[in-house]
Amino acid sequence: MPSADAYVVHHITNLRLPKGSDQMDPWVIHLDTMIVSWVLGIFLLTFLIMVARRVTAGIPGGLQNFVELLVDFVDNSVKETFHGPRNFVGPLALTIFCVVLLWNLMDLVPVDWVPYAVCQSGLAGYFRIVPSADINATFGLSITVLGLIMLYGVKGKGLVGYGKELLTHPFGANPLLWIPNLVLNVVELVSKTVSLAMRLFGNLYAAELIFILIALLPWWIQFIPGGAWAIFHILVVPLQAFLFMTLTIVYLSLAYEKH
Repeated sequence: MPSADAYVVHHITNLRLPKGSDQMDPWVIHLDTMIVSWVLGIFLLTFLIMVARRVTAGIPGGLQNFVELLVDFVDNSVKETFHGPRNFVGPLALTIFCVVLLWNLMDLVPVDWVPYAVCQSGLAGYFRIVPSADINATFGLSITVLGLIMLYGVKGKGLVGYGKELLTHPFGANPLLWIPNLVLNVVELVSKTVSLAMRLFGNLYAAELIFILIALLPWWIQFIPGGAWAIFHILVVPLQAFLFMTLTIVYLSLAYEKH
């Protein structure tokens, strides 16, 4: 049985490429995050295609009801917040919500199952299955949102209009204020990106760590704190997905609309 610190370090270490590289190296590929994300993406796509092929105009089945409720929920959220063309924002919001939700649900899988299976198979020594507990994944998603914010700023105001807003908002159009305006707007864009990524990462990393610490307890008592934490965490999982989706819609709306 490894020591407690070795056990925790093992469970929070990613499967990295190149092998043996530093955990915090920004140029390292976290294979486990990519593999789990691809598997979840394929599962989501397969699930939605299966439901779409079984759609009926009559009495809908349980899966159709579930998907329709989910789509209506996301669509209403977009309608209430984003007042521009929604042909892209709606599907984007639905995709973000579903992907982040599936990422977060992986935290409810017992912490030893997948790492133990991977280690016993000889494929790798480490394997994490919670992509949202990997800061690379959350920042990858938030940087994508940052690119869309800038794109929708140009789409809503035009390239000249968006550039003018960066230089003249919020202090005014005086040329002496252009640099302070630009600095403040850049800080705002960066803070949106960081807050999106760190909120999701921080909550799921902390939840994963608590599950790992609970797993250090004797097996006959683990189910008491583990079950209680899992029940509480079930509320956190969809909440974090909802917050990421809602903030994305809000940021796109703010970028698109004129001030």
